[in-house]
Amino acid sequence: MSDDLVTEFAGDGVWNEESEWDHLDLEAADGEGEPYVAVPTLAVVGRPNVGKSTLVNRIIGRREAVVEDVPGVTRDRVSYEANWSGRRFLVQDTGGWEPDAKGLQQAVARQAELAMGTADAILLVVDAVVGATATDEAVARVLRRSKTPVILVANKVDDGRTESEVAALWSLGLGQPYSVSATHGRGTGDLLDEVLAKLPETPREGIPGGGPRRVALVGKPNVGKSSLLNKLSGDERSVVHDVAGTTVDPVDSIVELGGRPWRFVDTAGLRKRVSHASGAEFYASLRTKSAIEAAEVAILLIDAHEPLTEQDLRVLSMVADTGRALVIAFNKWDLVDEDRRLMLDKEIDRDLVRVPWASRVNISARTGRAVQKLVPALDTALESWDKRIPTGRLNTWLKEVVAATPPPMRGGRLPRIMFATQASTRPPTFVLFTTGFLEAGYRRFLERRLREEFNFDGSPIRVSVRVREKRDRKNR
Repeated sequence: MSDDLVTEFAGDGVWNEESEWDHLDLEAADGEGEPYVAVPTLAVVGRPNVGKSTLVNRIIGRREAVVEDVPGVTRDRVSYEANWSGRRFLVQDTGGWEPDAKGLQQAVARQAELAMGTADAILLVVDAVVGATATDEAVARVLRRSKTPVILVANKVDDGRTESEVAALWSLGLGQPYSVSATHGRGTGDLLDEVLAKLPETPREGIPGGGPRRVALVGKPNVGKSSLLNKLSGDERSVVHDVAGTTVDPVDSIVELGGRPWRFVDTAGLRKRVSHASGAEFYASLRTKSAIEAAEVAILLIDAHEPLTEQDLRVLSMVADTGRALVIAFNKWDLVDEDRRLMLDKEIDRDLVRVPWASRVNISARTGRAVQKLVPALDTALESWDKRIPTGRLNTWLKEVVAATPPPMRGGRLPRIMFATQASTRPPTFVLFTTGFLEAGYRRFLERRLREEFNFDGSPIRVSVRVREKRDRKNR
């Protein structure tokens, strides 16, 4: 069905003639999407605050990587799709690499090392204004031993005066340094031509299969999203640390589960409303919202051994408002005792009343308990999200329901439901053509019966009404 028709019939409104139904492609189904094709990966590495994320944004042609004028904003390996001269490739932004880092920075440095170990080409970014530091020389020593092609980038060359300083970077032993200004775009075209020359046509490790389903991992800070992604992938895809808010950028990873590829996005935990956040937290909130909108299904992680919070409910509302399929994973279940389970049941009945249809799984990302149950829950939710009910079957069912439980009278008249159709999928949207307004309570009743009859577990459904416009009497 065309987007215009979905827009036209998805909201409440009026209709005049039954002929309006004729132009609806009632049995049309949404497309399956383009097949997934593995592409090579370019890792962007360097010490903190040399402009890696700014350069990544310049390469991909949009502001995706979070940028702030303080070191250490980027912490994870974050992948973005890029296209230059008709060739597609992935750009992997990394946190600052410091060989002698400790604590959280050591975990960040490990992510950079993992990126270099799996990439098909590497960009080493150096601050041309500062010149080669001891950290840059240590990174260069490691990269000289690598079999992966390395391109040396001298960033912050904003004018000809800085150009003369670039020649000193030959001392790093990585070949010609390419002068660029990531902020202004100076020299990035020549750099990208060199990137395409170094990148292979196919990645070192291709991932078989069709298009991966897109899954967003969402929740409040420190609830275990990054730990779950690492457990599912069997690899350190995300930085994990006790410090809340470790993840800033959405971390995009292809993970094979159940013999199929899935695209998981580990998002930043939302601490404040977007309108109240500032700096890197503001942009992280926007990235999280965009990641949810780009996903097909969301896994909402909730800390099971703590009471539900306003943050949990805010993220839940964000997912529900976007109309995405939903799986709620109660994490840290290994810490839950019998008393807490009783309290949690009461909290679910009180606070999750908006999404009684969401699939629920009790897991422990730390120990791996029951994480294998997520795949069946995701499959069920996505199947419901994609489901289309044939128009004939829908109207036969509707007549039986309305005959048994007619809508309440309004203004002394009984509204009649003339016809129903499913206007779209993702999420399933149903439109009722009626002769009068249907009360909100009756709509909820129909939605509940729709779920019971057609099994929409894990997916929201929308029921809207179009009321027939009253015809004016002809000239009296």
